[in-house]
Amino acid sequence: MATAIGFLLNGRQVSLPPGTSPTTSLLDWLRGPGALPGTKEGCAEGDCGACTVVLEAGDGARTPINACLTLLGQVHGQAIRTVEGLRGADGSPHPIQRAMAESDGTQCGFCTPGIVMTAWAHAREGGEVHEALAGNLCRCTGYRPILDVFATLADDAAATPVLPAPQAACFEAPGQVFHRPVTLAALLALRAAHPQAWLLAGGTDLGLRVSDHRERPAEVICLLGVPELHALRAMPDGIEAGAAVPYARLLALFRQEPGFAPFATLLARLGSRQIRGLGTLGGNLGTASPIGDALPPLLALGASVTLASSRGTRVLAVADFLRGYRVNDLAPDEVVVSVSLPRPDPADIFVCEKISKRHDQDIATVGAAFRLRLASDRVAEAWLAFGGVGPMAARAKRAEAALAGRRLDADALEAAASALASDIAPLSDWRGTAAYRLMVAQGLLRRLHLRASRPDLPADVAGYDP
Repeated sequence: MATAIGFLLNGRQVSLPPGTSPTTSLLDWLRGPGALPGTKEGCAEGDCGACTVVLEAGDGARTPINACLTLLGQVHGQAIRTVEGLRGADGSPHPIQRAMAESDGTQCGFCTPGIVMTAWAHAREGGEVHEALAGNLCRCTGYRPILDVFATLADDAAATPVLPAPQAACFEAPGQVFHRPVTLAALLALRAAHPQAWLLAGGTDLGLRVSDHRERPAEVICLLGVPELHALRAMPDGIEAGAAVPYARLLALFRQEPGFAPFATLLARLGSRQIRGLGTLGGNLGTASPIGDALPPLLALGASVTLASSRGTRVLAVADFLRGYRVNDLAPDEVVVSVSLPRPDPADIFVCEKISKRHDQDIATVGAAFRLRLASDRVAEAWLAFGGVGPMAARAKRAEAALAGRRLDADALEAAASALASDIAPLSDWRGTAAYRLMVAQGLLRRLHLRASRPDLPADVAGYDP
């Protein structure tokens, strides 16, 4: 069993001294003992992208991640590339770095290292440029010269790292222990022995408690080395996703599955590419946040969650798993193993919505997901799920009942919108007042009529190109 944190850094093996805190953020270590200050600290919350580094996989994939949210224990056995690792053997700039300078893609320069690392990953991974840059904030250039650089990117064919086989590890520091099991049986035994430990996968939520609030957890059980939690399967009746499957992998699969296209559109707005590279469905369920982006679609689809402990396995509907504000039905000795998402019927109307102050990289003021099944032009079944309008994401049962048996027209959805006032109990905060949230939720129901009856009309302003 490994007892010292080790990882590849810019192609060189690094072994950290015994006693190094495994919950030190990668960013703090890079800018401190690692002596690589090119990676910048901006927000320390995963929003600005100044701290972007790249996780290099053994299959050649490159995933940009936020170093501020990533803990040293998470990168054990992995390969990390920072902006310093792009320069040539003679110290010359990488072509991306040179292009950024020559195209005036940098002014104050603070954001530039993070943008360069995003560009380096994008050159290999491809995809939509706006989506790639959504997690990198630049206040100076207006992005036009940066987009010019992205238009010229080419993969540099850098060598793929050779990573060691996963090995169980336990890292200790004063007052801390960080477990990294590599089998499900070992994970369940550790959970039974340490019920108060943090269960850590991507860390895009828990990492904030370290980077922002400077917490120092006494016990952590890291889930990243357990193969069962990384399984992802498409089956005739739906998709099964391991609890530690990152959103990036799930999004790629959803985009190949027409029935899940609305969920894919929503996932593309969940955080940024950096957040989706680490964040997981299991984490969204585990934190049970009322504004978790993925929870309304899971409820509308009738998804279920598989829980396991050394006592056995049980399956719960997501609707039963969520119990209250940041409260779920997970027993102290249990872990979330997987999430099962039923495949929508091709005839179902399935819609996912997110209303936020910014289109990208923002927390939802109101989230929603609707699935309707029609029979003879009437609503046979309705699943209407909302987030951000109460202590937890939940279905609107009275609004669903108001639609039952009716034709899907403006009057029916107006009746559902009226009933919704009895289903939800929004609060006021800086994202919106309770009255605003109710109006937004009702407006999304009314818009459902247009989405269903006039699919030729643009339902959103963002991205509309007449």
